[in-house]
Amino acid sequence: MTPPDPSTVRYDGPWTHRDIHANGIRLHAVEAHGTAPGAPLVVFVHGFGDLWWSWRHQLTAVADAGYRAVAIDLRGYGDTDKPPRGYDGWTLAADVAGLIRALGHTEAILVGHADGGLVCWATAVLHPQLVRAITVVDSPHPISLRDAAIRDRAQRKALLPTFLAYQLPWRPEQLLVRDDGAEIERLVRIRSGSDWQHSAEFPDVIDRLRSAVRIPGVAHCSLEYQRWAFRSQWRPDGRRFMKAMDVTLAVPVLQMHGALDPYVMAATLRRCVRHAPGRVIKFIDGAGHYAHQEKPDDVTAAFLDFARTL
Repeated sequence: MTPPDPSTVRYDGPWTHRDIHANGIRLHAVEAHGTAPGAPLVVFVHGFGDLWWSWRHQLTAVADAGYRAVAIDLRGYGDTDKPPRGYDGWTLAADVAGLIRALGHTEAILVGHADGGLVCWATAVLHPQLVRAITVVDSPHPISLRDAAIRDRAQRKALLPTFLAYQLPWRPEQLLVRDDGAEIERLVRIRSGSDWQHSAEFPDVIDRLRSAVRIPGVAHCSLEYQRWAFRSQWRPDGRRFMKAMDVTLAVPVLQMHGALDPYVMAATLRRCVRHAPGRVIKFIDGAGHYAHQEKPDDVTAAFLDFARTL
């Protein structure tokens, strides 16, 4: 079967697709209609094996609430450029910082899920002047996640099998695209709650994810995030990154977590206190690892309550 073209992720809807050049690459950005002039910027960042569309519910609702809402395909995903390198924390944070500037803003509220949340943490630390606040969904601080994977048996058992398997060359790429992306569906099913899996929208979500991962280059680039996170721990760049991240954040932080998430443990999330002592934590009942899609109204309401305090 012919792989999908990157343009296939430019779904129609109450939004506009844009190409934004930032940090040396072209980012596919999707902006909700109805933004008032001068509205605060909110940037949505997706997680592993995903794309901008995962924020479809929040994108329109947040714009309706008076914000400039923009969702992006991260480097290597969807219809964004897929360069051979740049999947490290430094560069990914610079991508988001460059996007904020390219959109004509001096600051933004960042909202990220899973790997996208890690990009939000990094951007807030490395480019604090551009970040008004961050909201992360099922995404602990990277140091908390690393420490939990080492010291917490439950978190290690949940995280490491796939994380370590992804370090092999080529085989993980083949797995992600085999059988029209069936592996992505398997991962979503084992990490999400049953309510969402029985919802009317779930089959459509799965079809789009299975197609998006088969876009040429996406499987490899998505795995490069995981590979850098692991291999850099033994290299100078990784040690410098973790040292840079080991600070107390001054910006406001909202952490949301699916109460049924079997992939990121609640205990891991609670250990983020050292790096974000003033954070607000919100558990989303009935949701697994994809809380923003499983219980979109609850996530949107919690975000807007938080944003109004800024």
